[in-house]
Amino acid sequence: MGMPISVTEAATMVWRRGAAAAGRRLLPEETAVVLTYDRASFAVMMASPASLEDFAVGFSLSEGIVAGVSEIAALEIVALPDGVECRMSLSADRCAALAARRRYIAGPAGCGLCGIDSLAQALRTLPAVASDLRVSARQIEIMLEGMARGQTMNRDTRAVHAAGFWTADRPEMLVREDIGRHNALDKLIGAVARRGDAACSGAVCMTSRVSIELVQKAAVFGVPLLVAISVPTAHAVRAAEAAGITLVAVARDDGFEVFTHPARVDFAE
Repeated sequence: MGMPISVTEAATMVWRRGAAAAGRRLLPEETAVVLTYDRASFAVMMASPASLEDFAVGFSLSEGIVAGVSEIAALEIVALPDGVECRMSLSADRCAALAARRRYIAGPAGCGLCGIDSLAQALRTLPAVASDLRVSARQIEIMLEGMARGQTMNRDTRAVHAAGFWTADRPEMLVREDIGRHNALDKLIGAVARRGDAACSGAVCMTSRVSIELVQKAAVFGVPLLVAISVPTAHAVRAAEAAGITLVAVARDDGFEVFTHPARVDFAE
């Protein structure tokens, strides 16, 4: 059984400038992705069926299921009749810890807190992010340019989110895409962890608004700078301030706004 494809071409009837014509459009696919640990289901998410190894690792890290990639003893992506299974085995200690906190999440791609079973989980205290990272205004512009270059699926479909990881010593950003902004960030976290980069040395860029769950994932990841093209929620701003994360948003071609910890941004250039 083959893996699902990420993009499908669809026939359309196009109405433009008062005339109808036959057209074609590339559409992003979404599929049910079940994340299992030692053959027990933990979460079911709707996601783009690409970079699923990164998704499995990043989700495991951002949800606190594991503290490091090495605690995932095995990872296999298995095509199923109705979706895809990210089948993982954990180290013995992590397997026991997971059994004590197991919960089930079922939600659409746009929902990042579905299945959280208590307010304490949804509003959990975040780890403090410590980093000596400093960036210039021009470097933030470079991040946005690099993320745009990496959005290959979005260039075809104009329908998916992206998350990118920037460091000063790499010419190209590491970018992951998904129909869900939370999934895109999880995929990116997994890709960065598997590559072995230190989160504290770089910045994350996103093509979405910033909600509380994105700040939570960024804090657990340990990244000191989060850049987004849209507006943050007030809750997200408070969480970023408390976690020591510099939150840059409304980042467009003509500039950006810094909402928290502006000392990391050099405006002199």
